[in-house]
Amino acid sequence: MFVKICGLTTPEGVAAALHAGADALGFVFAPSVRRVTPTAAAALAAPARGRAMCIAVTLHPTAEEVEEILDVFAPDLLQTDLADAAVLSPRARARLLPVLREGAALPVPLPARVLYEGAVSGTGRTADWALAHAVARQTEALLAGGLNPDNVAEAIRKVRPWGVDVSSGVESAPGVKSPTKISAFLATARAAAVEQA
Repeated sequence: MFVKICGLTTPEGVAAALHAGADALGFVFAPSVRRVTPTAAAALAAPARGRAMCIAVTLHPTAEEVEEILDVFAPDLLQTDLADAAVLSPRARARLLPVLREGAALPVPLPARVLYEGAVSGTGRTADWALAHAVARQTEALLAGGLNPDNVAEAIRKVRPWGVDVSSGVESAPGVKSPTKISAFLATARAAAVEQA
């Protein structure tokens, strides 16, 4: 079970995610209390290089913003809505993790791997798990939206995703990650994945 801890803003949050064994760390470049600059993200991600994937999370970015993120932060993947791909350069598209949103028409064929979430990011609301399950049956789906240590096992049972993504569900306050919640989320997700195997 691939686990991404998203919206990291502090060295302490990065350290907690790495200590708990996260597979990927997400850094947000879209309007949010978790927004960081490419320079700040590069510094935060330094301890994670070679240990976890570092993912740039964007929403309707300009081509110029994407190029700055690639040059300064150098993410392993660029997460953005599939509709945003039109503005991306070839090197950006090569790193694309497309976001599919609840309520939007699904592309045909589906990309080989997608992040599936609710209609609006950062609300803490769960995605429609039945729709997410339908996507997860057809491609590798990273499930996001409203997950936390208390519901991630049920989400994995119902959706059977390739991975799970959490941000506000492991925070003690908006934008402030809780090491205890991060550890609990990772442990619960991995245990649930073993049960499904």
